[in-house]
Amino acid sequence: MCGFLLEKGYQVICVDNLITGSEKNIERIKSNPNFQFIKHDITKPIEIKGEIDYVLHFASPASPVDFERIPIQIAKVGSLGTHNALGLAKVKNAVFLFASTSECYGDPEVNPQPESYNGNVSTTGIRSCYDEAKRFGEALTMAYHRIHGLKTRIARIFNTYGPRMRKDDGRV
Repeated sequence: MCGFLLEKGYQVICVDNLITGSEKNIERIKSNPNFQFIKHDITKPIEIKGEIDYVLHFASPASPVDFERIPIQIAKVGSLGTHNALGLAKVKNAVFLFASTSECYGDPEVNPQPESYNGNVSTTGIRSCYDEAKRFGEALTMAYHRIHGLKTRIARIFNTYGPRMRKDDGRV
């Protein structure tokens, strides 16, 4: 995402704690003068100086192998991290985009799922740390929109993979 935005001429500040990533993934863009990397855990509050037009909240381990390994961190990034990212967008009067997932529907009984499908959710299963965090993130995003008038967007991303994914990711 950062590379795409840089190609379009945007200034990009990437915030990541690298819990499942690596700085090697941004080597090719680190020297770009429009790019800044901040190693930070978004579950903790963050202040960024200057104007910000957009806050894109893509933070969350999404690999099935991580659901058993780091479920608390996954739940925290979907709750506290979303709250902190929304707070930053509110302070900066920025548009907020929450990257959600088809997993908010749970284990589907209908495939493909239309937007009207509310899901088949288990709140106690291994995947629940991710599924429920995304559902909560969507609810919190809409609450900020309704209560604070924040310009928000939710993108439910389905089945993505790419060249820098971990070999043990479990989704490919």
